[in-house]
Amino acid sequence: MTKQFDLIVWDWDGTLADSTGMITDALLKAAVQVGLPALTPQAASNIIGLGLRESIQSLYGDISADQAQALATQYTTNYYASESEIPLFVGATETIKTLNKRGFKLAVATGKGRRGLNLALEHSGLARYFHSTRTVDECFSKPHPQMLDELMEYLVVMPERTLMIGDTSYDLQMAKNAGVRSVGVTYGAQSAEQWQHLSPVQQFSDFTSLSAWLLEYA
Repeated sequence: MTKQFDLIVWDWDGTLADSTGMITDALLKAAVQVGLPALTPQAASNIIGLGLRESIQSLYGDISADQAQALATQYTTNYYASESEIPLFVGATETIKTLNKRGFKLAVATGKGRRGLNLALEHSGLARYFHSTRTVDECFSKPHPQMLDELMEYLVVMPERTLMIGDTSYDLQMAKNAGVRSVGVTYGAQSAEQWQHLSPVQQFSDFTSLSAWLLEYA
């Protein structure tokens, strides 16, 4: 079958890495540790995909700058205490390697900071397979299209030949804003009901099904 895409852009947390629970726990604990109102697990998981600053604004819009900084610092401490233990979803490593071998350009667009993504790439052993990456440290937070715009420009790929894969409405809205097709997955942070209105070309409930589709149809 003729290849549909030249560039496949991946979100990291909840799409390639099984990190949703750890991120949620780190945020829930941080809120209590700095004396802010407790969060529900659902509220904490719903902001996954945003940059940390945007996440705090969404959750605690009226807190002071000092409180926001304290929460960010404590969350980061909690997160990095366990970051090296986060596994990739089963089959993710093999899928990335196979897509790379087949000549696809691969990239990451993530709400993680640069330090966090670099550590994740190092721990996973996948750094060599991605042609470029963008984080919230270099670009506007999702759903702003800057990450995708810069990746397409750098890798010289048109929007109609680019696919974005993510687990949140922020990922799929970013794709829509950039004029890029998307795939949504429900095994990460959000349910399909939260992003189906953004018209992904496909949606999958497990990584195995996503991988099979990519290897046959992408």
